[in-house]
Amino acid sequence: MAAATSHDDEEPKEELPQLLTSASISSHTSSIRTTARTYSGYDIHEGPDEGTISKRRTNSLSRRETLQRADTTLSRIRSRKPISPFNHPLSHQKTTENVVVTFDGDDDPYRPMNWPFKKKVITTALYGFTTMGATWASSVYSPAITQISDEFDVGIEVSTLGLSLLLFGFGLGPLLWAPLSEVYGRKAAVLVPYFIAAVFSFGTATAKDIQTVLITRFFAGFFGSAPVTNTGGVLGDIYPPESRGIAIVFYAMAVVGGPTLGPIVGGAIVQSYLRWRWTEYITGIMMMFILVLDIIFLDESYAPVLLVYKARRLRHDTLNWSLHAKHEEWDVSVSELAQKYLVRPFQLLTTPICFLVALYASFVYGILYANLGAFPYVFEELRGWNQVVGALPFLALLVGILFGAVANILNQKYYIKKFIANGRRAVPEARLPPMMMGSVVFAAGLFIFAWTADPKFHWIAPVIGATLVGIGFFTIFQAALNYLIDTFQQYAASAVAANTFLRSVLAGAFPLFITPMLHNIGAGWGISVFAFFAVALIPIPYLFFVFGKSIRARGTFSRASL
Repeated sequence: MAAATSHDDEEPKEELPQLLTSASISSHTSSIRTTARTYSGYDIHEGPDEGTISKRRTNSLSRRETLQRADTTLSRIRSRKPISPFNHPLSHQKTTENVVVTFDGDDDPYRPMNWPFKKKVITTALYGFTTMGATWASSVYSPAITQISDEFDVGIEVSTLGLSLLLFGFGLGPLLWAPLSEVYGRKAAVLVPYFIAAVFSFGTATAKDIQTVLITRFFAGFFGSAPVTNTGGVLGDIYPPESRGIAIVFYAMAVVGGPTLGPIVGGAIVQSYLRWRWTEYITGIMMMFILVLDIIFLDESYAPVLLVYKARRLRHDTLNWSLHAKHEEWDVSVSELAQKYLVRPFQLLTTPICFLVALYASFVYGILYANLGAFPYVFEELRGWNQVVGALPFLALLVGILFGAVANILNQKYYIKKFIANGRRAVPEARLPPMMMGSVVFAAGLFIFAWTADPKFHWIAPVIGATLVGIGFFTIFQAALNYLIDTFQQYAASAVAANTFLRSVLAGAFPLFITPMLHNIGAGWGISVFAFFAVALIPIPYLFFVFGKSIRARGTFSRASL
């Protein structure tokens, strides 16, 4: 009996490893383990001999019966085909075209390019107001600088840092918000940071010391740069190249509308009983109001993310879980995004087109913020006007910007003619005529403003100079943006990021030295220094208008625009 028992115990141990091997158990141990456990009450697990059995008691079966059932079950398993390796449900489908969700043709109404004109106008207007709210925050602070200095007992230069730090935040923010818009879509990459920027505006309003003012201003700029960064991408999503130029005109007006209107309203607030803190309260309230409108009326415009939404809905409706969008296959690569938005912008700045055009656009943008110090000096210190009246000449800049917008719109007819003649392909040089005209007007306006700033001249003379500066500024700024986009095409996001970074750095630096400079050498020579730089930059648009195509042909990043 003892021998029989011993034989019963040993027999399965000799045969089961053979059975397991013949059923390809060694390569699929986990699958067979589950089956064997279910039918036999035995656990099969990997061991040094490919497969071993761990016995465990069962309540209703004898040991011999259990082993017999295990033998029967494993015999069935042995006769089956080997189990294929397990894959993710979509892994074998990702390259199968019939399960990749796309738009239903070029005329699909779900495609942002095919949105109704009314919806495009509403989208453009809302993103424009959102952008203007962010840039407004940069300049509405300017009239409050003196009160902030008095309240916290610091110098004017220290309180001016609140303006410069916000602009430095504007320069760094695009390095984060631009790539996030390609991962999560335009709407999320704008509205979430915009809400945080509004919160930081309230933080500035309630600050108890100058350190809090400076820190909250920097982060208000960092998060507030999201619409400034991504609105251009939205316009590229919804407008074809032949009509995109006009849309960018209105976007650019929003970018510069904030800095020109902010000082006027800020001056009125500071002079009233509300004092300087309400410049920030009103900014935060305005941004929150715009945010609510955006949440209600804005739709996502980034096509890859829209297709993700469409695929999600189709999976739910059809229960076909293999349906997916190409964007869902993308494994987000930090290195790829860093290359595109951190490394490549600086690579583009080594090319002559990107460097010179971005430098010119950044210079005129810096002059716009230098005026935040120059106008109070000329109209308040020299002429004795109060802050409210002294801020009104900023309207001259705004009027000039409107004239500049008209010039860019009129150039659109010339651009479309060249666009069609080139086989409906972009012609970057056709964007430059307004910039060529504006370069001369801008330099002339600076000289007029510089040498009529003295109170012996009627106030209308420097105001005329400011109007010419506005015309030149806008034609240069907007044409440069269009030229960079058309030239670098697939690298346009990197080119715009390079331009945004450079212009924000210059715009942040100019307010720090403009007022001390004017106090030391006067308005005439102080502003003329910038006018001479403007004269030196005049040849840039003419150079690229004549030789731009050949320069593009030799460039690694611009060759695709030929």
